[in-house]
Amino acid sequence: MKNNEHPTAARWRLGRREFLAAGLMPIVAQGGGPGDGPAEIHQATTQPAAGTIPVRPFGKTGRTLPILGYGGAALPRAWYNPLSTEDRVKLVQYAFDRGIRYFDTAPNYMESQTILGTALEGRRREVFLVSKVESINPDDVRKSVESSLKVLRTDYLDLVLIHGTPGLDQMSVAQAMKVHTAMVKLGDEKVIRLVGLSAHGYFDKALALIASGGFDQCMLSYGYVPRGYDQVHSSRMLALRDACLAKAHELGMGIVAMKVVAAGMLGAWARYLMPEYDTQSLRWMPAAAIRYVLQDQRIHVLNIGMRLKEEIDANIKIVCGETTYTLEDRALLAAYSARLYDTAAIKKMRIE
Repeated sequence: MKNNEHPTAARWRLGRREFLAAGLMPIVAQGGGPGDGPAEIHQATTQPAAGTIPVRPFGKTGRTLPILGYGGAALPRAWYNPLSTEDRVKLVQYAFDRGIRYFDTAPNYMESQTILGTALEGRRREVFLVSKVESINPDDVRKSVESSLKVLRTDYLDLVLIHGTPGLDQMSVAQAMKVHTAMVKLGDEKVIRLVGLSAHGYFDKALALIASGGFDQCMLSYGYVPRGYDQVHSSRMLALRDACLAKAHELGMGIVAMKVVAAGMLGAWARYLMPEYDTQSLRWMPAAAIRYVLQDQRIHVLNIGMRLKEEIDANIKIVCGETTYTLEDRALLAAYSARLYDTAAIKKMRIE
């Protein structure tokens, strides 16, 4: 291998047939991907000054945001954040100091809201703060939002989502629209600035909500590995996900991608899932996964959980660097994913 060569460059100096067989396999399994057909949208990303995070307009909301967002699900100790409370507060402040402005949380992320509220106090007007509503009962919406406001130490939220699960996953479209009505009332009172929805899967319901025209934003699971919360997506569900993206883009909604690194399967947890896998390949994996999503210009923000300063630094370096999704990236992800699908972590997931 040449010095500083991408770890798959040498591995994939093969015949054309072998390369295509490995490289195209996941694309067929996922029902296509951005850049492979008419779904690709050529919309220029604002070019940043050196060392700053690139920004994209957040749909037609009037906001422009850095493309890397902070997923607050990475903050609870119960979900494997190793830091003390004080250090997690400092972690969020570090993310802010590095240029991250989109901060996502939810009531069921345990201490996440408390940590964000403490960390961002005094910085509130400089960030885009997002939380969620998880109840299927519209009468509980106001209480839920008011509780989040108190814990987050703010008098308004830039965006509130109908949570995917618990939330949309457990309710019908008709129930979700009743929750939406209650959220809009809070919007009229300026307590909520924007109303959105989150979907790990169940994209049939998400598509109906998006098509209603009543939402400003949607957050969808979108990554090289076609997974949601506890499911692997079928070709039917991926087609519905793509329809959600197309409709949301048509309506000018803000679009956020989650599961970009497959909830860590292409990132921090990869070495635990396959400890024998090539270390250098694993080191390159998150960058390839992030570039895979960034090639779709319809995506405005990548919402990624980051547990440590090193993860923040690494992800900022990726999005501030060369973001072209390469053949080497594709080969790297294809080789790893072929093995990943044989692990217990994937096999125990339901197919939806």
